[in-house]
Amino acid sequence: MARILIIDDDLAMVSVISDICQEQGHETIVFSSGPKALESLVAQAPQLVISDLRMDKVGGMDILRECRELLPQTPVILITAFKAVETALEAMKMGAYDYITKPFKVDELQLTIQRALENQSLVRENSQLRRIVKEKYRFENIIGTSEKMQAIYNLIAKIADIDSTVLIQGESGTGKELVARALHFNSNRQHQPFVAINCSALPENLLESELFGHKKGSFTGASQDKIGLFEEAELGTIFLDEVNSMAQPLQTKLLRVLQERQIRRVGDTKTIAINVRILAASNEVLDEKIKGGNFREDLYYRLAVIPLEMPSLRERLDDIPLLINHFLQKNATQTGTEIKKIDPKAIEMLSAYRWPGNVRELENAIERACALCDDGLIQVTDLPSQVLRNDRSLAVDCTTKIPVGQTLDAYTREQERIYIEETIKFHGGSREKAAKTLGVSAATLYRKLDGKKAVDKVS
Repeated sequence: MARILIIDDDLAMVSVISDICQEQGHETIVFSSGPKALESLVAQAPQLVISDLRMDKVGGMDILRECRELLPQTPVILITAFKAVETALEAMKMGAYDYITKPFKVDELQLTIQRALENQSLVRENSQLRRIVKEKYRFENIIGTSEKMQAIYNLIAKIADIDSTVLIQGESGTGKELVARALHFNSNRQHQPFVAINCSALPENLLESELFGHKKGSFTGASQDKIGLFEEAELGTIFLDEVNSMAQPLQTKLLRVLQERQIRRVGDTKTIAINVRILAASNEVLDEKIKGGNFREDLYYRLAVIPLEMPSLRERLDDIPLLINHFLQKNATQTGTEIKKIDPKAIEMLSAYRWPGNVRELENAIERACALCDDGLIQVTDLPSQVLRNDRSLAVDCTTKIPVGQTLDAYTREQERIYIEETIKFHGGSREKAAKTLGVSAATLYRKLDGKKAVDKVS
């Protein structure tokens, strides 16, 4: 049900429209005077305004102008006589949702009302989603207080609102796309498209078509014209992830786009001007690829107008507790559960690990631990095996003299036994927790230990 404000100096018409709206289950507020309606416009906060176009003193165009200024998301339907259609069309240009000519059919008005309210719902939903997305990709949401991350924040703040091309370099999992989105959603292009593509995910011919589009018949399977991602990103931002994987011919075409700000669809002869900010990312050091002849040096300098280096997680280990807390909150929001707690020993072990997969690997580790933990508390045993193997308290003493003269199978079984026993000691004698840490069933752990006892008895 919606609140609909109806304005017409013809009382009979007001009554008819009000009845039609109420039959659809809507609440109506009626006015036979334009000035009085304007006085109550904001206070009534209607979801829809229906107004006659021609009224004394204050007409439908005046109502429309006030609505656009005071209630920009509220649709306005104007009702007009046939001879005033030109004025109604002018009102459409000014932002009226639609107009209906007198005499109108009941079902025509009902359908127009329904469409106007559905459109308003979509507009509000879109506006809300944009606010959510902008909030999600504020650069403040890139977690970390380390010196290296403070430098990243400062740089983003300086360059977000300019159109210079940015090259974001860093290992996989360091948050390069998150930075690219932060740059877009904090820029003056934030209400325009953000288009991202992973350049390593497609073969050369398909990537070219995706980026630049193609003309019908330009290659087998091109059954119709297709616009490319550069055109889709018009007035917004395009993010070229893993640009380091781009083949040489495409590098040449991308260089031309950066120089001329024009693209040409595959199979076309004409060029299309574009207004797009270009952001690129590489998970390889491009200097090395340039030396090896695999990346154009002139393209590198065009992309790296502003270079931005993302630090690896092992370069900012002090940020790990903050990131853990962030991912625990994120997991609770996504699963609709309470925020999990974490044992200080687990935090210590997570902070000591080197994280070759960077922030992405840490997030996956926390998600896994949240799923496996008991009683809402993440313990050491809930951490991934690679993190546990990194803990020195679980390591076998490598200074022990290695016995010579055994078969390889016997030596392997002996080392396995030592590792199992050390793991059990670490867990205070609990074989169940040790089995969980080792990634085997309790039955398998018992079998391996019982096998050792059997050998002892024989000997």
